[in-house]
Amino acid sequence: MEFTVGQIAEVLRGAVEGDSTQRVDRLAKIEEAQAGSLSFLSNLKYEHYLYTTGATAVIVSRALELKHPTQAALIRVDDPYTSFTTLLEFYQQATRTGKRGVEGPAYMGAGSRIGENHYRGAFSYIGENCEIGQDVVIFPHAYIGDRCKIGDGTIIYAGAKIYAETVIGANCTVHAGAVIGSDGFGFAPQPDGSYRTIPQIGNVVLEDNVSIGANATIDCATMGSTIIREGAKIDNLVQIAHNVEIGRHTVVASQTGISGSTKIGDFCVLAGQAGLAGHLTLANRTTVTAQSGVGKSIKEEGVFLQGSPAFNLRDSLRANAIFRRLPELERRVDELARKQAQPEKS
Repeated sequence: MEFTVGQIAEVLRGAVEGDSTQRVDRLAKIEEAQAGSLSFLSNLKYEHYLYTTGATAVIVSRALELKHPTQAALIRVDDPYTSFTTLLEFYQQATRTGKRGVEGPAYMGAGSRIGENHYRGAFSYIGENCEIGQDVVIFPHAYIGDRCKIGDGTIIYAGAKIYAETVIGANCTVHAGAVIGSDGFGFAPQPDGSYRTIPQIGNVVLEDNVSIGANATIDCATMGSTIIREGAKIDNLVQIAHNVEIGRHTVVASQTGISGSTKIGDFCVLAGQAGLAGHLTLANRTTVTAQSGVGKSIKEEGVFLQGSPAFNLRDSLRANAIFRRLPELERRVDELARKQAQPEKS
């Protein structure tokens, strides 16, 4: 597909600096772009590429002040990152396979219904009494258990496993290998030291516009529901335990683990390899930095946490600065001790 710079600017409601009649037919990173490419500049760490890039056009901020002339035409917008994301969404929709219908062999159980314009890949499985909406895409080898509900426009990628009773909203994405609704980790210790399995009879609910990464696992509730609220984004290899609630538009990065019955607020950020103990509450807009361990509830909104155990980011940075100086501080303490030990001269 080919568009003029001016046409793209119109879509993004941006302003063109340079030749708006030039044509672009692909998207590229600013450091790798060649003629005919469209790129963007959001992180100013890459600004030097703006003056050397081979891209035909670059999306930049309206507020950016140029240090040098550019060969590329500029499309000035309020938020380059969001604008480029809009173009990527448009490109993805335009280049999608558009597969529809059923590839054999595929199975759908008795009492199940699926809406119009759907796709079911070969060896996909849908259990009994499921309700699946319109424009749903189910790739090969995906498994959907009995009595599941899936909203319009949702995509289930190859090899994903959706256990019985799961509810998935509209326009969700479940990537390959994800497991939704597996048993929560519930075992009752016995007097002899053994463990008795506690039946997990709840389910998982994904609200609208939720994304679940590849090989992520979300356990069903012991009773009630494990809930991922609207717009939340879960990365690859994340573990979410039974009865957890993830708030609206919260993002959870790879290898994070969230223990049972913890409640995460709206617009939170959990960075990679964060760990959260069970039965906690995190207020809205809490940020947990990478590899931090949270062991107590956070009631104040907008707090940044770091460390293991995690505590306020500013205090953590101060503590780390002191920790790096410990050898020097030890030497100074030893010098003071030696001076005190020396007899005073008369």
